[in-house]
Amino acid sequence: MLVELAQRGNFFITWAVLTVLAFGMTMLMSGLLFARYYWRPTFETWQGKSSPQYPKPAIVRREVLQMLKGIYTATFCPAVALHLVPFGISHAYGGLGGYGVGYLVLSFFVVWIGTDFYEFAYHRLGHSFDFWWSQHKAHHVFANPSPFAVIADDHVDQLIRSAPMLVLPLFMPINMDLLFFTFGAFFYGYGVYLHWGHELSWLGAHQPIVNTSFQHYVHHARSTIRKPMHTGFFFKAWDQMAGSLYDAPPEECLCAAHCVARGERTREAFERIVKPDYSVLLKPSYWWHGERRAPEHEPAE
Repeated sequence: MLVELAQRGNFFITWAVLTVLAFGMTMLMSGLLFARYYWRPTFETWQGKSSPQYPKPAIVRREVLQMLKGIYTATFCPAVALHLVPFGISHAYGGLGGYGVGYLVLSFFVVWIGTDFYEFAYHRLGHSFDFWWSQHKAHHVFANPSPFAVIADDHVDQLIRSAPMLVLPLFMPINMDLLFFTFGAFFYGYGVYLHWGHELSWLGAHQPIVNTSFQHYVHHARSTIRKPMHTGFFFKAWDQMAGSLYDAPPEECLCAAHCVARGERTREAFERIVKPDYSVLLKPSYWWHGERRAPEHEPAE
């Protein structure tokens, strides 16, 4: 589908179509979770929230606006890859391309595992050196992120994060529909979970295999320049090897399960916290003007 689109149109049309597709997928996935868990939170959903606080509407507005930058930046790389096909530079293809279903499955796992390590390595770089932190720190304005913060990045940061969608087709035959939807649905979907801010009861935060929403909340709240912590995306193995895990005893752990066990998530505590009125986000004028004194940075707790 995408290869045929590139063959029929010019680069900017392809880029625009990919951006519209990405916008639809990202807003749907992030918006549904936000509406369910942030718009009118309940005591039960709050008990599973890593941070007991909710972000202010001005912060959510900033997340969404920054997310839009991330969307059109992220779709630039696959658009370039598609338009390099006629020159024999890109090995992107559509349909089965003569490679069969087995190759599709294999390439999915190559993309998944390879990109996960790439994301860990680049993300760690962003927390290790001043120059790379200057590219990445815009994402860390959101210390208590909502599902809209997944790709709320500045241009350079998101361009490098999305680079595998350009680089991979240069070195291996790859179905571009598979590649685009792997990034746009599979990766972004997991990113929505990581930025959800709430923890799943059936996927413990302290199991050793995959990063959960709690690990990513800790990353936003505690990780900064020269303090990389849980910079991995899917798998914990990379941070385990690098020694960059959050490891606190149960009496100090910030995860929702331990907070509930220590008696910190009571109904009385829930009644005391501020539940922001997010209805302002439905007003077009708010998106244009915002608040006169919108916060520059959000505290972690």
